[in-house]
Amino acid sequence: MRNHSGGKNLIYVHMNHTHKYVLSYGIEFPEFMGNIPFKPANLLLLKHKFEDGYFNMHTLLHYASEESIQQLANDDVYRYGDFCWVDFTDEDGLNEMESQSLAELLYLSHMKTPLRPPFYRILGNQYAYLAQEDGFFNKIYYKHWEHFYGMLGGVLSTRIHPKRELSFFGRLRSRSIPPVPLEVLQPYSHFMREGLAFSIEKVAVDRQRAVIPIWVIGDFNDMDEMIEEYEIRSRRAPEGRLVLDRRNSEWQAIIY
Repeated sequence: MRNHSGGKNLIYVHMNHTHKYVLSYGIEFPEFMGNIPFKPANLLLLKHKFEDGYFNMHTLLHYASEESIQQLANDDVYRYGDFCWVDFTDEDGLNEMESQSLAELLYLSHMKTPLRPPFYRILGNQYAYLAQEDGFFNKIYYKHWEHFYGMLGGVLSTRIHPKRELSFFGRLRSRSIPPVPLEVLQPYSHFMREGLAFSIEKVAVDRQRAVIPIWVIGDFNDMDEMIEEYEIRSRRAPEGRLVLDRRNSEWQAIIY
């Protein structure tokens, strides 16, 4: 299993707009769950090593309920290797799933690609989450793109750690970093279709601004190759920046 400790220093996203999925590196399951705008009620676990889930007799699969999702998020899902799930609304719908749909989900988790769009009315799912060594290679299908932008904007803001500053009364305080809004990230959607790297290690923060530099590095299925390309490209000037004016808490997209 790879050492992917560098994932905290880099977020890579490659958007496939036609098939509504995103390949990513550097975003882990707990961050996804903590920042996704639409919170799943239950997770049908297709590939996992979670020991505290529930068992569904109709599908012969385990699932995490709303109460146990946080426990799953606290587990080290990276060590699972393959970690795949789809969300679902309630167990009644799960119990009515047809054999064909179940077969499609099993194929999806094995091959990491669907036989048809992986969204099922009977499940009401919004996502299909397919990870190989979670945070190193994630392929996630989104029913609605605004959920992806909301998640990404939240994760980017949580990765910025400004220094504590003296208040008017001489006390140390930390000013929170707001999420990057959808309308600020959307101008980069064309570049996300090419493969975009947000450099966390090169973030600059002072009292007035926070700046995240961005490079277009291309389409990669091999994340080791992606990291090598990022290391080369990041020696040059970035193609864009996300800039936060900390005085008014407003983000701006800058594209060169």
